[in-house]
Amino acid sequence: MRKTHGPEVLGKIGGFGGLFAPKFRGMREPVLVASVDGVGTKLKIAFAANKHDTVGADLVNHCVNDIAVLGARPLFFLDYIGAEKLEPQVFSELLRGFSKACRTARCALIGGETAQMPGMYRRGEYDLAGCIVGVVDRGKIIDGSAIETGDAVLGIRSNGLHTNGYSLAREILFEKLKLKLSSRIPGVRGTVGQELLRVHKNYQPLLTKVPHRMIHGLVHITGGGLIDNIPRVLPKNCDAVIDTRSWRIPEIFKFIGRSGNIDREEMYQVFNMGIGMAVIIAQRDVAEAKRILSAKVIGQIERGSGRTRLIF
Repeated sequence: MRKTHGPEVLGKIGGFGGLFAPKFRGMREPVLVASVDGVGTKLKIAFAANKHDTVGADLVNHCVNDIAVLGARPLFFLDYIGAEKLEPQVFSELLRGFSKACRTARCALIGGETAQMPGMYRRGEYDLAGCIVGVVDRGKIIDGSAIETGDAVLGIRSNGLHTNGYSLAREILFEKLKLKLSSRIPGVRGTVGQELLRVHKNYQPLLTKVPHRMIHGLVHITGGGLIDNIPRVLPKNCDAVIDTRSWRIPEIFKFIGRSGNIDREEMYQVFNMGIGMAVIIAQRDVAEAKRILSAKVIGQIERGSGRTRLIF
């Protein structure tokens, strides 16, 4: 934890509250941005594999991305771990994952809560939640209000399921197909366990390389997929028209959809389908943004009623 602390962190580890003395140099009107999240049933994979550092990092990165889409940089993070009984090795791995991801995000890990509740959880299982606080200058908040018809939608690749869709994936892979964590899927590097435990990407450092004036909207593609998440930033008179043929769908999603005979619309509502972050930008800035982000144009903004329309 101490390795994540800068001079802004006051007090000692293990106190009743974390102390943080922010310095908002260069900001005219700093606005705090907060978010709380978890990693869902991806935890079931961590339990089965007895590997816990990756879900710790997942939690931090998911929270960082959720405030990054508003233009915020992270300040500090707190975690919650609830368990029947938390084993020291598991706690150590989780803390290592939290700390590593916080250091990468330049975010202080200033505290948390560990609750042991016999009878509430199954033996060997736990739940995770995280709270992040960041800051953005009020004049640089990204809220989608600048989005207009004709804008392009760029997609930045995910590196797997990230932290969503695991209940459906587990049902198909383990209950229906009877695969094991050590099984292999054609076209997928590594084992099933390795694929499902890939750490959720942190997009915030990459997004800061794009000049603020260029970004009209940002969307973290989490639960709800492209269908439900893009409308969260759209003006009421605009639709996002997404061409699903414009990027290569990772094999893991193809395999899950094919094996489970899942409707295409449902796939794009449950999983990220290979796009972890959508960036909405004016046409004049597309070439520069594509170069900076290594992104692809996956759609455009058209007149509509505030929804996502998919082209297959």
